[in-house]
Amino acid sequence: MNKNLQTAKYLIADYVSAALAWVIFFMFRKLTIENNQFNDINAVFADANLYKGIIFIPLFWLFVYWCSGEYAKVYKKSRLKELGQTLIVSIAGVIVIFFAFLLDDYVSTYKNYYFTFLILLLLHFTLTYLPRLILTTVTVHRVHSGKIGFPTLLIASDAKKALNLYKDISNQEISSGYKFVGYLTLEQKRLHPLDKKLDWLGTVQDLQSVIEQKKIEEIIVVLDSEHENEIYNIIFSVTDPNIEMFMPSDRKDLLTGSIKLSAIFSVPLIRISQNLMEPWEFALKRLFDILVALVAVIILIPFYILIAVIIKCTSKGGVLYAQERIGRYGKPFKMYKFRSMYVDAEKNGPMLSHGDDDPRITPFGRFMRKIRLDETPQFIHVLTGEMSMVGVRPERQYFIDQIVKIAPEYKLLQKIKPGMTSWGQVKFGYAETVEQMVERLKYDLLYLENMSFATDIKILLYTFLIIFQGRGK
Repeated sequence: MNKNLQTAKYLIADYVSAALAWVIFFMFRKLTIENNQFNDINAVFADANLYKGIIFIPLFWLFVYWCSGEYAKVYKKSRLKELGQTLIVSIAGVIVIFFAFLLDDYVSTYKNYYFTFLILLLLHFTLTYLPRLILTTVTVHRVHSGKIGFPTLLIASDAKKALNLYKDISNQEISSGYKFVGYLTLEQKRLHPLDKKLDWLGTVQDLQSVIEQKKIEEIIVVLDSEHENEIYNIIFSVTDPNIEMFMPSDRKDLLTGSIKLSAIFSVPLIRISQNLMEPWEFALKRLFDILVALVAVIILIPFYILIAVIIKCTSKGGVLYAQERIGRYGKPFKMYKFRSMYVDAEKNGPMLSHGDDDPRITPFGRFMRKIRLDETPQFIHVLTGEMSMVGVRPERQYFIDQIVKIAPEYKLLQKIKPGMTSWGQVKFGYAETVEQMVERLKYDLLYLENMSFATDIKILLYTFLIIFQGRGK
């Protein structure tokens, strides 16, 4: 199974299809709609725009397909899903090409604009989807026949349930693509029923090394009721978004509709989503972060100078305050804010803010916090990629350790970048106790489950409204 070769097949097919669609469209347009300017085929081939399009138009399409995640999982494509995705991307791309290159072309009637748009769309979609359909169909048949398999790891604390699941998957007439390489346990204790079928590779503490050594692509987690909370540690330990994770279902899951089938013939499993957003949305989110942060930093430079002067004149100490916070995947980083507290405010250890009555906060600091001015230096962190405009509030390890004891699902939040604002901040505001931080957690988990670029925009709009109304908590 050569992923690079398979990806290359899709890349070549898409490039050739896009180039061929452009050539046919260009010839059709020049010889029919603009036939008063191009009287013969030689005039068409003499036009330099034809050759520019053959080079640059396919490159544009490859970029669009890459942003939409077309080349991320080339061996796990669904023919039906690819049909819809190719159509949507084709419509979006043709709109861009039409307005960028074709709108100012000479036409005898405006009806020709709609006609040319439709012709280009049909040509590009048809010539793109047919080769993809062939490639994907061949791959699907190879998976179903067992010629292609994805290295799969079983993590188990329930020996009987894990063994039954292994047998069910192994005895399928039509393969689902799972190729078991071994199993892990939660503790240094071997599950003897599985030993007859699979190699024991260690405990969950060895998960990352096993993933790297065995090139794991699929993980199936089978836990008993006593160890259900361990799922949060396991999910957090898997940092590769391309690894798919599953759990076996029960009757409750069937009744509540938790199971989303990705294949008709597979054993019913609950997919633990690793892809929080579509690849194109992640690309758009990052581009949006950079643009907004860059504009904000440029506009705020005069205000930064004014704020620095006021801070220096109203209280002793530096202008900026640096504090270690925990970022994505538990990686620490230094977060900078305008100093809103008196010097040595935490000389007795880490403390949470106590609202407007907190004696540690300076008068000007209280004003800054009300309209979030103290956090504006964080635009620099957004530019460097340590933070995003919208994410979850970055916390200190001291408080994270306390939260996890009460709510171990907090670790799931570290799958995404910290944000300058968050759903939890909008709905709840600043937390004054660990209990309030746990209460705010439900809103951030809702964001995690509903991440989208549209959701980010909505959260930002509500944030600006809160700042404008001075309702910051």
